[in-house]
Amino acid sequence: MDLERVKEILAAEAEIPVHFHGVPVWIESIDQTSSMAVISARGSHEEKQLVSIDGLAEE
Repeated sequence: MDLERVKEILAAEAEIPVHFHGVPVWIESIDQTSSMAVISARGSHEEKQLVSIDGLAEE
């Protein structure tokens, strides 16, 4: 996924399904300078991961 699409998803009022390597996730935030995103698994906002936005996909 590219940076512009991640920003659109974060700004969207509707829920847009996103997966990270096949796992449904929430995008918590992005770092535009490094193209990294903080994500958490759907249903659990407790465990967060910092990942490259290249691994994110709309499903």
